[in-house]
Amino acid sequence: MGKQETEMLKGVLEGIVLAILARRPAYGYEITAWLRDQGFSDIAEGTVYALLVRIEQRGLVDVEKVPSEKGPPRKVYSLNRHGHQQLAGFWKTWSFLTDRLAQLHEGED
Repeated sequence: MGKQETEMLKGVLEGIVLAILARRPAYGYEITAWLRDQGFSDIAEGTVYALLVRIEQRGLVDVEKVPSEKGPPRKVYSLNRHGHQQLAGFWKTWSFLTDRLAQLHEGED
């Protein structure tokens, strides 16, 4: 992934993680693995964990500690009402931006 792609991804990563959590609760490594499976191979686990801490502090997720077969309990994140509202705002902004970008792209010759 090039520098431009990496920078653009950083700008939308929160929305992507919220969308993942809207589908089902997950813990950090699961989210990172899903992102990598979807082609976001340069995403560092630390980036996802730092993002999860921020969205937890902002009250967008509920956290449950679940026993792990290996090591300490895992923090499983699930989107709460406030998180769903934030995600709805993300999709609204995403739609606005993609519409405008498509118009710009269509105007290129």
